[in-house]
Amino acid sequence: MGTDHSFAAVMARKSDIMKTSVGIDYARYATGRIGFDYERMMAEVPYDLEAVRRIQAETCVGSTPLVECRNITRLIRKLAPAGKGARLFIKDEAANPSGSFKDRRAALSVYHAVRMGYPGIAAATSGNYGAGVACQAAKRGLRCIIVQEVFDSTGLQQPEITEKSRACEAAGAEVLRLSVGPELFYQFLRVLEETGFFNASLYTPYSIAGIETLGWEIGRHFLDTEGRAPDAVVVSHAGGGNITGTARGLQKAGCGTTQVIAASVDLRGLHMASDHDFNRKSFTTAHTGFGVPFSTFPDRSDVPRNAARPLRYMDRYVTVTQGEVFFATEMLAQLEGLERGPAGNTSLAAAFVLAQEMDRDQVIVVQETEYTGAGKHPWSQLGLAKCMGIEVRAGDPRDNEPGRRIVIPEHPAQMRVCDIALDDLRRSYLKNVRASSDPAELTSEDYRFLATDIRATEEFVRTELSRLARKEEAHESAAT
Repeated sequence: MGTDHSFAAVMARKSDIMKTSVGIDYARYATGRIGFDYERMMAEVPYDLEAVRRIQAETCVGSTPLVECRNITRLIRKLAPAGKGARLFIKDEAANPSGSFKDRRAALSVYHAVRMGYPGIAAATSGNYGAGVACQAAKRGLRCIIVQEVFDSTGLQQPEITEKSRACEAAGAEVLRLSVGPELFYQFLRVLEETGFFNASLYTPYSIAGIETLGWEIGRHFLDTEGRAPDAVVVSHAGGGNITGTARGLQKAGCGTTQVIAASVDLRGLHMASDHDFNRKSFTTAHTGFGVPFSTFPDRSDVPRNAARPLRYMDRYVTVTQGEVFFATEMLAQLEGLERGPAGNTSLAAAFVLAQEMDRDQVIVVQETEYTGAGKHPWSQLGLAKCMGIEVRAGDPRDNEPGRRIVIPEHPAQMRVCDIALDDLRRSYLKNVRASSDPAELTSEDYRFLATDIRATEEFVRTELSRLARKEEAHESAAT
């Protein structure tokens, strides 16, 4: 009798498929009802930081330029109060082979797949990571399949994703293009099961270890050239791997005092899996549609235990508007001669504002750039927005409304950031825990894990879970 390929049957086999395709027995790390030994899981990656740097160097990944943006710094100081205006630097990850920092995580995953004898490698991604995996697979002579959500139900394609499809195919990968919806994970599981390929998930320990070199390079640059750690590093935040790997790398470089700031585009009100909303967002990554859910429920990923744990590492989380990111993109090109893509410019837009709060002798680093091109260029994204009936105009970015209006600042003084309260994210995280677990069943190990995972005290965790239980009981009593 043949294998049952129905949606329900494939989803029922997902744990076994994932275990085979990643080669990690996540059950080995369980420490309680819901807790697990995260540091042990990361420590058992069979490559230390020096080995990862060597592996990446073999395929020309890493050691990217760190550029001081002197013209932007001068503009910052014109707008900042007296004595304020930190020096701004950019880590130019567009210098990697496929044009983004994603080559770092792809390089280690592809190397490991070859070492472990997998016949090929597969990834489910609509962005830069697919191009990175395809590029690294080509360099290592490994077959590659990329599964993408590319278009809505009308067949309208997101130009940035379409461009990444071309980049994947140019590197020899097979690309499966899908419409937005739940079929992505189902089709990806079928690919893994039928091919026996390695799952180059964004959320494995190999992926995070690959990004650690980025944080390490930033930290060592300043320690070696200026004898000090950078004061702040701003990281474009989506699924959490970028901030997790960068922060861990900074710590390994000896920069534990550096403030790690997450930045996302504010896309509140748009649902990432909605067919209606799919082409109404001008950014396919580094936005709140991923940044908030993956902060409050990291194990929503395609592996049982996500190695990206953003709340463990972020010191601050800020958002910027779509129009401010487009403005930052033009500012970088016209003041520094660097035409780069949208994701890294999310953190640039935030850093431009944050630098004005900092002292002149301080340093703030934009942690990554990415290449730009026809599909990723602001005019392509704004053109699509207009086709979708979204208003695009200049004005006060506070008038921005995701999915309805993109407002590009008329003056750099109009740019600002909006803080997301980390305690609110912590409470949302614990609300998700409460939805799947009875606090009475949690062990002391679970409470220790939860406190570490959200950078809070055990008292905060116990108090919040008790509050949620009382609220639930009161709601049930009122209903009866």
